[in-house]
Amino acid sequence: MSVGELTTIEKEPARGNLFRPNMAARKMRSYVFVALGLGSIVFGLLTLVVLLVDIFIKGMPWLDWQFLTSFDSRFPEKAGIKAAIFGTLYMMFFTILFSLPLGIMSAIYLEEYAGEGKLNRLIEVNISNLAGVPSIIYGLLGLQLFVRWFALERSVIAGSLTMALLVLPIIIVAGRESIRAVPSGIRDASYAVGATKWQTIWHHVLPNAFPGILTGNILAASRAIGETAPLIMIGALTFVLFTPNNPMDTFTVLPIVIFNWTSKAQAEFHDLASAGILVLMVVLLTTNSVAIWLRYRLRKNR
Repeated sequence: MSVGELTTIEKEPARGNLFRPNMAARKMRSYVFVALGLGSIVFGLLTLVVLLVDIFIKGMPWLDWQFLTSFDSRFPEKAGIKAAIFGTLYMMFFTILFSLPLGIMSAIYLEEYAGEGKLNRLIEVNISNLAGVPSIIYGLLGLQLFVRWFALERSVIAGSLTMALLVLPIIIVAGRESIRAVPSGIRDASYAVGATKWQTIWHHVLPNAFPGILTGNILAASRAIGETAPLIMIGALTFVLFTPNNPMDTFTVLPIVIFNWTSKAQAEFHDLASAGILVLMVVLLTTNSVAIWLRYRLRKNR
C-alpha cells in the first residue's frame, strides 16, 4: 500500500465526523413546529367561535317568523329577508342546472376522450387556473356577456349563468379526479364483455364516480351561495319588495341584503345582518347536508 492511499484511509474517519446528529436540537425544532401548528389551529378556531358567538348574540333576538316572511324595509323592525331567500334558492337551482351537466361532460371528455396533445394540456392548465381567479372577474365577464350582449338584464338567469361560470372549474376538476379514481379493472371487465366506450362510461364509470362528483358540486355550491361581488357587478338589486316568479325577473340574494344592511349607519340594521348571516348558514348547512346524505346513499348502494 502506498503512502498516498494510507493517508486517504486515515482521513476518511475525520470526514465522516463532519455530520453530528444533534438529536436534542432536532427534537426541539420538531416540538416547536408542532406547537406552532397547533397554536395556529387553536387561534383560527377561537376566532371562528368568537365571531359565531357575536353573530348569535346580535342576531337571535331578530330571528322570528316576521323576519323570515317579510320583505325589506327602511324601518328595521319591519325588515325581512323573504325576497332574498327566494332569490337565493332560485339562483342556486339554475346555477346547478347549468353547471353540473356541463362540468360532468367536460370532465368525461378531458379524462376519457382527450389525448395528450398540446391543446388538451392548455385546456387543463387554464381550467386549473380559472379555479383561482377572483370572483369579481367573473362578475365583470357576466356583466359584459350575459347582461349586455345577451340582453338578459339584471335577471335571475343572468346571475345564475355568472355563478355557473364561477363554479364550473371546481366541478370539472372534482369530476376528473373522481373519474380517474374509478379502478381500471371496471373498464377492462366492461370491455371484455363487449361494451362500447360510451356504454362503459355511462353504466360503470359514472355511477362509481358520481359520489365524488357530487362532493365537488357541494363545494361549488358552498362557494356560490356566499358570493357577493359577481352579483353586485351584474346589478343584483339590494332593495326588492317581491319574489321572482320566472327566470327573467330581477332578484336579490342573502349576501347582497346582508352587505346592504352592514353598510347602513343604524345599529339595528347591523343586528339584522347578523340574523341574515344565521339564515344563510342554515340554508348552506341544509343544502350541504342533503347533498352529503345523497352521496352517502349512493356510495352505500354501490
